[in-house]
Amino acid sequence: MNLIRMIDKIKKHPDYHQTGMILCHNGVVRNASRDGRNVSGLTIAVDHEKLQRVIKKNKAKPGIIEILVEIAENRNLSVGDDVMFIVVAGDIREHVIAVMNDTLNAIKKTVTKKTEFFI
Repeated sequence: MNLIRMIDKIKKHPDYHQTGMILCHNGVVRNASRDGRNVSGLTIAVDHEKLQRVIKKNKAKPGIIEILVEIAENRNLSVGDDVMFIVVAGDIREHVIAVMNDTLNAIKKTVTKKTEFFI
């Protein structure tokens, strides 16, 4: 996973000249679950077909140039490790921020399955 490489790829997109914003998400393994239990790490499973559908749906929204996603799947991740990068490029911030939010929420709800390891 390489966030700089992802941004560089967007800058080479043929419609990059229409881009006014690139927004990046860097999900990281927390030391506690949402319910407060201490976490030593986690693993992530990815449904790639669903991921492609989420990306396709959100790329079709107004003003969006590109969406790139990388997920650290099928490996043991420790606290502080990068879990997921999302990069959204688009024309104006209202479009880009909304699509980042929609994309992230859809991935978390329908694409990935997280298994946390508790201390």
